[in-house]
Amino acid sequence: MTTMATAVSEPDIRRHELAGFLRSRRERITPEQVGLARGRRRRTPGLRREEVAQLSAVGVTWYTWLEQARDIQVSPQVLDSLARALLLDRSERTHLFALAGSVDPAPGSDCAGITPAFHEMLTRLEPFPACVQNSRYDILAYNRTYGRLLCDLDSLTPEDRNCMLLAWTNEDWRSAVVDLPGAQRLMAAKFRAAMAGHLAEPAWKALLARLEAASPEFGEVWARHEVVGPSNRTKIFRNSRVGLLRLDHTDLWLGPSVGPRLVTYVPSDEESRQGLERLLASALAEEPSRA
Repeated sequence: MTTMATAVSEPDIRRHELAGFLRSRRERITPEQVGLARGRRRRTPGLRREEVAQLSAVGVTWYTWLEQARDIQVSPQVLDSLARALLLDRSERTHLFALAGSVDPAPGSDCAGITPAFHEMLTRLEPFPACVQNSRYDILAYNRTYGRLLCDLDSLTPEDRNCMLLAWTNEDWRSAVVDLPGAQRLMAAKFRAAMAGHLAEPAWKALLARLEAASPEFGEVWARHEVVGPSNRTKIFRNSRVGLLRLDHTDLWLGPSVGPRLVTYVPSDEESRQGLERLLASALAEEPSRA
């Protein structure tokens, strides 16, 4: 007979199974497989928790709770990001969503993290600026042209490489956007629309709190409750190195339309094309001094 003291609910079993599965998948991946440096003091087999959190664009504390089998909410979009970061194959991805009791938004899709091959593809797109962003506007990877398009991304810490944060707090980024108020309003509307599926997630709430604390200007825009879906359009930037650039912006989704996306900028005129070539040359010239 099962007593109340020994009874374990099905949700508890699922959470512990999910925690063990995530931990096992994390420990089997080498840093080199996902484009990270191994370092000298690595004691953990495979990836560290904070590295999985970074690759998945979720909070370290939140991911730690997930591996500790705590009772927290996990959206399909976050599960999709974890599946990609952990390089799960189709069977493993199906198992992940089953353990989480969630419906896979892209059940037939292959998973791919930000691997060295992906970084190579970003490099091959140069001089066209390109990066990978998630729906929270975190910049997960970028090529050298994008790294100097609006500000010097290499000089920023990973947690500060977020387009929303940069658009309201980084003066170099702000001065590079010709129509800053219009861009801010559009970004806030897209961010609000995307956040509807992540309202209870700590990473989203933390970013919103940081924006509200850092910028009263953001609070005014946010209070309008405007929403808008994804869109592609021509953007004009005032780059500090090469001057005005007119670029056609395109989003290429790497998974569900609420997940990671490849963001590219193609010159809309010959002057902008030449400007991007000069910008890449400038970036290449700076590389020896950064080494």
